[in-house]
Amino acid sequence: MEENANQQVVTKKKLSWHQVNEGVAFALGNLGHSAFYGALSTYFIVYVTSGMFSGLPVSIANKLIGLITGLVVVIRLAEVVVDPILGNIVDNTETRWGKFKPWQVIGSVVSSILLVIIFTGIFGLAKVNWVLFAVAFVILFITLDIFYSLADVSYWGMVPAISEDSHARGIFTSLGSFTGSIGWNGLTMVVVPITTYFTFMATGKHTQGPQGWLAFAIIVGIVAIFSALCVAFGTKEKNNVIRQAAKQKTSIKDVFVGIAKNDQILWISLAYLLYSLAYVVTNGVLYYLFKFVVGQPGEFWIAGAVATIIGFGTAPLYPILNRFIPRKVLYAVGQVSMILSYLIFITAHTNMTLLIIGLILFNFTFAQLVVVLSLTDSIEYGQLKNGNRNEAVVLAVRPMLDKITGAFSNGIVGAIALVAGMTGSATAADMTTHDINVFNGLAFYLPLACSILSLLVFMFKVKITETSHAEIVDELQAKLADGDMSISDTDAMPATDAATTTVLAPVDGDVLALTDVNNGVDQAGLPGTGFAIQPSDGRIYAPFDGTIKFTFSTKHTFGIISENGLETIIHAGIDTVNLRGEGFTTYYQDGQTVHAGDLLLTFDRDLIRQHGYNDAVITFYTQPGRLTTVQPIVPHAVKHGDAVMSVTLK
Repeated sequence: MEENANQQVVTKKKLSWHQVNEGVAFALGNLGHSAFYGALSTYFIVYVTSGMFSGLPVSIANKLIGLITGLVVVIRLAEVVVDPILGNIVDNTETRWGKFKPWQVIGSVVSSILLVIIFTGIFGLAKVNWVLFAVAFVILFITLDIFYSLADVSYWGMVPAISEDSHARGIFTSLGSFTGSIGWNGLTMVVVPITTYFTFMATGKHTQGPQGWLAFAIIVGIVAIFSALCVAFGTKEKNNVIRQAAKQKTSIKDVFVGIAKNDQILWISLAYLLYSLAYVVTNGVLYYLFKFVVGQPGEFWIAGAVATIIGFGTAPLYPILNRFIPRKVLYAVGQVSMILSYLIFITAHTNMTLLIIGLILFNFTFAQLVVVLSLTDSIEYGQLKNGNRNEAVVLAVRPMLDKITGAFSNGIVGAIALVAGMTGSATAADMTTHDINVFNGLAFYLPLACSILSLLVFMFKVKITETSHAEIVDELQAKLADGDMSISDTDAMPATDAATTTVLAPVDGDVLALTDVNNGVDQAGLPGTGFAIQPSDGRIYAPFDGTIKFTFSTKHTFGIISENGLETIIHAGIDTVNLRGEGFTTYYQDGQTVHAGDLLLTFDRDLIRQHGYNDAVITFYTQPGRLTTVQPIVPHAVKHGDAVMSVTLK
């Protein structure tokens, strides 16, 4: 037992100092990237409504504000269609620096320069010819958005390029999300001091003028370029077989078809869309709340500080709470907190103490984490319901929804500023009761309705829970074992006399017949279609040359097809779906061609046994009707790579 425990420790990979340095460099990339996105999606509209058209008659300025906000909505919605094309451009790039790093630098440099140009008011062109200004704005903003999207696509595309280790990728992604939160929320803390200071330096007035906004854009652009250079010089793209294996691309049509065929993706997406619209709109109007309603724009940094602190706490708190509390309940807790925050914003927003409490409640949400996990679990749901398994659709859904809500948010925030009279040089003293009521109605009542609807949709229409997903996985495995489903994405070719596959032991241990394994394996329809191994080690290797077809979201099960067409499922442990991926690390990508003996997966045997589960490794075949007589299993000890049986397809 002690020997096994020690052996298990060896299988756990640790990050090298080089990987740590790469992780830091990668994380710094999202610091500037998120700050840039915040400047573009939130504070650009603030600049448009308050400083871009300074000096123009109010009537003309308001028309231009309406025009610009409308154009931004249209352009940003068009991104949803353009992004797959840009992703294809990045994916087909070949340079000596790799495919992602060049676009990181090019995208960040070009978009930063264009951001500064736009924050100059396109050099005051609106004062000369507003029609020419509108044309120039469309061209510049579209170009800016394209190059920003190239930087965005290439940044997150770096994750599988940096490392083939799933554990390391998880750490890099977490680091990027952490610094992204700093970049996004940190911007909230510094925007007023920066714009006020540089406006004062230029005009001697303590306000947020065009000069301050220009300085703000220059600083954001410099940070974005610096961050991109950190990624370019601090990381290295690995040119290995894993990256070469992933050839499938997903178009926007694939995304919508995948959503339409999976009702759970549809309901989860709707719940998230409503939540995200409320969240993004509210973030966009908080500046107006502090400046025009509270009358203390200098205290706006508090909103960023609260969001940063709460964000740091909720992310690590979620997995701890989820051990004891179902994620559906956690989603409800987050939405109820958001609903309470709106009630505070509406009724007591002039009280700074209550306002801070409202900001805490507003940011205390687990919605994004819950939605990502629920969407991931909907992969198996879709495979069971439609026979379709498409991870790429799930990966594309949330970013697509973020872009949609970002686009609508820009339009809504711009409209709020216009109808509430919060444009140009207006101050809190200029606000009437009517203006405040209009602001509350659009800025808080609308998001409040969205947050309530999001809660109702998720609670009553989203059926995927931790328990139901485990049941789905069991049912899916039973169908696969019975031959009711295929793991291949094409019709199986008729086998020839030579279509025989020698199946090697995927793990060290003792070979058993499936009927000899405890914990009710026979209830899953598995007997007679494969074998089991009671492992002495936590490493699983490829049992033959073949292709990885899919991996369950919980990582405990994957499908592999041999070169001769033998469809095989390898299942690490029994009932380990309930571990939700904890203790499992994969070393491949779906679609990858592997060779017999390649390390595919490690699993924590001690963790499995601590939870009371059997750690047996099950290998079974999904075409029982096409198999010739399967030779009986005689219990014996094996090492991975030892031949266990030969299987011929009829």
